[in-house]
Amino acid sequence: MRIFKFGGASVKDANGVKNLVKVLKEVGHKDTLLVVSAMGKTTNAMENIVDAYFKDKQNLDDAIQVVIDNHKAIINDLFEARNHDIHNKVNVLIEEFRGFLMWNKSPKYAFVYDQVVGYGELLSTTIVSTYLNEIGLSNHWLDVRELIKTDNSYRDAQVNWETTATNVKRHINIGELNITQGFLGSDENNFSTTLGREGSDYTAAILAYCLNADSVTIWKDVPGVLNADPRHFKETQLLHQISYREAIELAFYGASVIHPKTLQPLQGKEIPLHVKSFINPSEDGTTVGRGTKISPEIPCFIVKKDQVLLKLSSLDFSFIVEENMSEIFKLFHDFRLKVDLIQNSAISFSVCLDNKFGGLNELLQKLDQKFKVTCHNNVSLYTIRHFDENSVEKVLNGYTVLVEQRGKETVQLVVK
Repeated sequence: MRIFKFGGASVKDANGVKNLVKVLKEVGHKDTLLVVSAMGKTTNAMENIVDAYFKDKQNLDDAIQVVIDNHKAIINDLFEARNHDIHNKVNVLIEEFRGFLMWNKSPKYAFVYDQVVGYGELLSTTIVSTYLNEIGLSNHWLDVRELIKTDNSYRDAQVNWETTATNVKRHINIGELNITQGFLGSDENNFSTTLGREGSDYTAAILAYCLNADSVTIWKDVPGVLNADPRHFKETQLLHQISYREAIELAFYGASVIHPKTLQPLQGKEIPLHVKSFINPSEDGTTVGRGTKISPEIPCFIVKKDQVLLKLSSLDFSFIVEENMSEIFKLFHDFRLKVDLIQNSAISFSVCLDNKFGGLNELLQKLDQKFKVTCHNNVSLYTIRHFDENSVEKVLNGYTVLVEQRGKETVQLVVK
């Protein structure tokens, strides 16, 4: 069994869907499970719907219409018959989340987010599955929410592995072409949950682990894993091979090409991960597995923008000790701030945080009661694996360094 994951860029329009077919015909589709993300920027559009529901209800219908129009345009380009059944299938899904927004009573943003945003994946897989059947690639559509069971930590759900494994083995016939959604699961009450942004890679790994798959392939619009994000760095090189450990290190520091949670289940069963180009599917791309740590061994650059740097010091110049640390980290957990870097001295503590869940202001109110707090917003965190001085100078050009931390193989720089 092979798991193929196609991200939003690969199915952003009708030509993308047709190219997915081209990839399947070129590399084969026997005994294959497709994990497909929402089309193009649909997740952003679904998030706009949730935002409008909470903050701007008069524009809610307009936000929904954007999603409808985008998918209708793709459908019209893919299917010749104007009365094709795909229109009914899509309308049913649209009315499901529209209906939820009408009867929902929960004021919790994360809960509403998970009940709505995942419809992007349900829409995309419904369209792709129907199109594949239309052109003769018979396939079985699966609702991943019936497979992957999680807790109710909405927007960052944790997998119940035992129940999930049972469901996967029960519902998936490995002898046929299957298609399902990335990013999604459901809790014990069958409410939808999400695995975190970019969680479709993780979905592929979960299913691979439960199915004892031969491999996972992530199809992207880049040749494979590069030593830097081409959106932020001009010169990049392809990494041909990476060990699980090295890939986990890169993912931990924020390399966007592989989701941080993806690698652990694959490593557990030594399932190789391939990252390949859906533009040139015959090229080798990158393989993550056992063996060579990294090839070629060159500096790897990772940047995380829009971070927050907090510098805390005690009000009475006393030491910041274990009791203080425990209290501080509990607050990070309570307000869902992700810690990316830590540096401390006897009377001060610096930490670089990701405020993706918006808990910073409440956190600061708590910290101000016990510490002197300096907050730097909109900083960037650069991480260089296998660094040399030339690579450090390349990053520092034009920036002011607020925090620098060096290890044997890794340097991290918080800059403004």
